[in-house]
Amino acid sequence: MTSPTDLAAEKYVVLTTTKKNGQTVPTPVWIARLPDGSLGFTTDLGSGKVKRIRNFPDVTLQPSNSRGVITPGSAPVAARASVLTDDAATPVEQAIKAKYGFMVTLIEVAYKLRSLVKRSSGGGRAAIRLELV
Repeated sequence: MTSPTDLAAEKYVVLTTTKKNGQTVPTPVWIARLPDGSLGFTTDLGSGKVKRIRNFPDVTLQPSNSRGVITPGSAPVAARASVLTDDAATPVEQAIKAKYGFMVTLIEVAYKLRSLVKRSSGGGRAAIRLELV
């Protein structure tokens, strides 16, 4: 069985969520280990991932590259996801920033620039906590 430590060592994992019609949606995400031993990533509060997780919290994770190409020989790992907002999201945000450093800063700048040009569609940032099952 893959442990949270094994998955947390990956730069990217594919998160597979489920739509109401049963179709699955694979999405590559950054991943980090949280202080409580679970895993997490950040996203827009209005993203499809958040919507799907709220409807169906059972997800799978699998090591991949940045384009979502699954790492050969890896197997999907089942997890239960929960959406965190406001102060509850802080530990996830800190873990991602600690792992990915300057890249997080670049993305934050891009979000701010985008918000100046385009109206926000999501209502802010969210974090997803993943507990392996």
